[in-house]
Amino acid sequence: MSLNPMTKSLRRALIIAGSLSLLANLANAQDSRPDTPTKVSGAKVISVEEGKKLLDGKAAFFDVRSAINYGKGHVPGAMALPYKGTSDDVENFDQSKDSLDVSKLPADKASNIVIYSDGPKGWKSYKAAVLAVKAGYSKVHYMRGGYAEWQSKGLPTAQ
Repeated sequence: MSLNPMTKSLRRALIIAGSLSLLANLANAQDSRPDTPTKVSGAKVISVEEGKKLLDGKAAFFDVRSAINYGKGHVPGAMALPYKGTSDDVENFDQSKDSLDVSKLPADKASNIVIYSDGPKGWKSYKAAVLAVKAGYSKVHYMRGGYAEWQSKGLPTAQ
């Protein structure tokens, strides 16, 4: 059975509309994660502007996003330290389900370290800050706005 040109066009339009709707739903689902807490016991939550001052002051920066996202762009001088975990995105997450290679953090546990990921929904950075404090680091800075806000403010980036 052959479809007339009008039916083919309508069918094509419905397929495109359905595909766009599916993509929009997937994008919204990704954004449905709750925002990270605004406090981290033992760490300081900082703005990207405060992060920039720490960068100028030679603090050590750690990007805990995936290697792929790090490769797309990061804060200049930041070290890739991908956070691995399957814990729920909640304040009191199950730390036994996650890991952070703290051996890549400075040997001096009194060093200023800045940890960031994507932004306020970037649970990896929140969790990494918690684990860094647990590992004994006393000057942990959690840059909650993350790379997204850093970039949106026109601050320097590297690839």
